[in-house]
Amino acid sequence: MKRWLTFVLVVVGLILVIAAVKGFGVYRMMQGFAAQGAPKFTVSTMRVGYQDWQPQLSAVGSLRAERGAQLSAEVAGIVAAIEFRSGQDVSAGTTLLRLRDADDRAHLESLRAAAALAQTTWQRDKAQFEAQAISQAVLDTDAANLRSARAQVAEQEALVAKKRVIAPFAGRIGIRAVDLGQYLAAGTAIATLQQLDPIFVDFSLPQQALTAVHPGQKVSLTTDAFPGQVFNGEVAALDPAVDTSTRNINLRAVLKNPDRRLLPGMYANVSVTTGAAVRQLTLPQTAIAYNPYGATVYLAVPPDTQGTGEGGAARPAAAGGAGAAASAPALVAKQVFVTTGDTRGDQVAILSGVKEGDEVVTSGQIKLRNGVAIVVNNSVQPSDDPNPKPQEH
Repeated sequence: MKRWLTFVLVVVGLILVIAAVKGFGVYRMMQGFAAQGAPKFTVSTMRVGYQDWQPQLSAVGSLRAERGAQLSAEVAGIVAAIEFRSGQDVSAGTTLLRLRDADDRAHLESLRAAAALAQTTWQRDKAQFEAQAISQAVLDTDAANLRSARAQVAEQEALVAKKRVIAPFAGRIGIRAVDLGQYLAAGTAIATLQQLDPIFVDFSLPQQALTAVHPGQKVSLTTDAFPGQVFNGEVAALDPAVDTSTRNINLRAVLKNPDRRLLPGMYANVSVTTGAAVRQLTLPQTAIAYNPYGATVYLAVPPDTQGTGEGGAARPAAAGGAGAAASAPALVAKQVFVTTGDTRGDQVAILSGVKEGDEVVTSGQIKLRNGVAIVVNNSVQPSDDPNPKPQEH
């Protein structure tokens, strides 16, 4: 009996020792967590500041030549000569294509001979009439025959002229669509002719913008065909009516295109300058969180100001680099509601909620909540360009 009691006491003692050791380990671990404090989240921040924004209206437009035509012959015929090269610059009146016209010219010569005979007959009968040898009726008939013969000559001359296709204006001719010896029906496309300098851009704006635009206003144009380049022009005309299906007003701007890089049919982004520059508080769009209750941002503030009103004084933003995070003073996140305005590229205007100099979290805010500790590392910042341009790779 005593042996069993001793065994039980030994087992209980061992259990107590093991429990004490485990409890002490848990205690030490809890003490370590307590010494580390609350978890800190790494974010990037930026000071709120003013920028000058140029008020602009933006739209997508389509380029159009000042003069452009799809050339074709008015009459049918066989192609006898092609006198242009694809892509050639031609002047007004240049002959581009000829159709076979030998039979038409022969008929023209016949009509000219008939007209010459009618002229001679009228002159002879006129002399006889003056000598009172013929009646007025005969002279009138001769005059009518002469006019008819001349009209037939003019008609045939016009038909012969239609056997030539000439450039109606100066410009650059496109790719040839016909071949020598080909039969062309009337109206068959031969090539396109475009006058490229100056060039138009057609675009539309909402009717609310009607009072802000007028002929002569400056416009700037960009296109992905020429990244990073801006083409300048001015508003040339506004439609006198609003489109009833879209409630938009159509506009046309004119741009100089001396190097002929802009081509009809291209689309472009158009900006119309509408007034003097305006100073705006701005933030990167990545700093704004949108939800059904409104737009919010997180401020980086010292712990003792976390519960104060709008904004809060904070220490200067940490310099870039990994070492900045380790030396940064303790900060906490404070969520505030903001009212946003217009956007420009990567930026958004802030109308209320923050003030100049406030330090706003620009990235990493998805894991934040009010009062959590944060560490600032500005080695990487989101884009904050009011006029971003595509990156070349």
